Amino acid sequence: MDALNRIKFLEDRLHRLSEIGMALSTEKDTDRLFEMILEEAKNITRADGRTLYSMNENGDLAFEILRNDSMETVMGGTSGVEIPFYPVHLWLDENTPNQKNVSAYVALTGKTVNIKDAYEEEGYDFEGTINFDKKNGYRSKSFLTVPLKNHENEIIGVMQLINAQNENGDVISFNDEMQEQVESLASQGAVALTNKRLVEELKVLFESFIKLIATAIDKKSEYTGGHCARVPVITMMLADAVAEMKEGKFKDFSMTEEERYELYLAAWLHDCGKVATPPHVVDKGTKLETIFDRIELIKTRMELLKKDQEIAFLRRQLNGQYNIEFDDEYKKAISELDSNMKFLEECNIGGEFMKPELQEKVRSIGAKKVNIFNREQPFLSEEEIQNLNIPKGTLLPDEREIINDHIVITIEMLEQLPYPKNLKNIPEFAGGHHEKMDGTGYPKGLNESQMSTQAKIMAIADIYEALTAADRPYKEGKKLSQAMRIMGFMKNDYHIDEELFEIFVTSGVYKKYAKEHVAKAQIDEVDEKSKFSSRF
Repeated sequence: MDALNRIKFLEDRLHRLSEIGMALSTEKDTDRLFEMILEEAKNITRADGRTLYSMNENGDLAFEILRNDSMETVMGGTSGVEIPFYPVHLWLDENTPNQKNVSAYVALTGKTVNIKDAYEEEGYDFEGTINFDKKNGYRSKSFLTVPLKNHENEIIGVMQLINAQNENGDVISFNDEMQEQVESLASQGAVALTNKRLVEELKVLFESFIKLIATAIDKKSEYTGGHCARVPVITMMLADAVAEMKEGKFKDFSMTEEERYELYLAAWLHDCGKVATPPHVVDKGTKLETIFDRIELIKTRMELLKKDQEIAFLRRQLNGQYNIEFDDEYKKAISELDSNMKFLEECNIGGEFMKPELQEKVRSIGAKKVNIFNREQPFLSEEEIQNLNIPKGTLLPDEREIINDHIVITIEMLEQLPYPKNLKNIPEFAGGHHEKMDGTGYPKGLNESQMSTQAKIMAIADIYEALTAADRPYKEGKKLSQAMRIMGFMKNDYHIDEELFEIFVTSGVYKKYAKEHVAKAQIDEVDEKSKFSSRF
């Protein structure tokens, strides 16, 4: 090769190495990255056999890809064919390195090994290779085994090439030029692989941290434990169902793996603001609960009233005023007090709706007088009456506001994070699950046109989980028919997206989730057709 052709060859090779370097740096799939490395090694050397090992967690060389053109062998990588060989051990025992195996030696020393003829090589044990050749009618001759080193000069893998060939297909040795180019390729491949693994490790760390926060929120309250973990399940089920639509408003909706991951993380983070919500509000299982359930204080007062009745009755007897009517009067008074106490306990539990006449009865009982430490005072304080008369649930308006503020805090927290481009929509997805199609939701009062499909999906997931959850402080988990009926009304009132809810029903997502995460006693028949009537 004359000088000019030599220069052109080197320029072409340099250009090719630059191109493969760029390609390797952009490839996100590990298997395809491995295959690209071996394919380029083949282009450089025309090697008939090519094997790529990676260092596994046990410190051994695991087979990742195995190719042999003349034997038509395609294993590992994207082939879907499992490599039936055990990993190569780097150590025979705790003190003995496996230096007779050429791949192990390269991994242990970080040095390239170039062998002209394995059958004549005395420094390494090729007995297994020779036996393999005899069985398969093959002749392994030239070997080039190259280490893959990361940025810290640690061995992360080994590439082994067998039987370099000339233009005529004759087996030749790997020359110095081939070795240099393959080593350069191995270096580029190792950098790309290391970068990918670092990204994956950061991804795992980030995801683990997110789940840690969600777990802490769920552990904060025994009543909502598991909510942060269950909402992502429903969210992804529904998102996948929507992506399968071939007609309707969402026929063009699709998500890449990165977009699915973005939504998945957003679902995990949708309630992260609850970390700042006071526990006594989150855990308010009864109307009178704060640090403890104040119904016990009222029970004590009621016992005082009963003692007062008993004392009055006994005094009449001591004064010689015993009368059968007094006895009946006493029993009636005690019975009334017991009845009032039972009523207040029932009011304290909370529910979906408290009638005005029941609220008036609470006020009437509260107005009765009780003597405590020689001071006469109303049986119930104004605050207690206010709490016991909460018409729905267990929270006062200001407590409800505190709960609702969690979404504001969620958005504030999430907007402070420096997201990479592929995760930039997390605050919008996570912060929109309490918005409504008609603009009456919170915190921003967004309407349908201002919300992403992902946020609308998460809104349905959040509602369904809350309705079917069996761990809420003021209610039991609803049966499927009840939950879907309520959501049907919400659809009719333009609180949730109509078409998304239809997909939620017709795709069977609500049933699939229920089978895995809802108690059997809650699972009943749902009249799916009625869910799409204008009003039911």
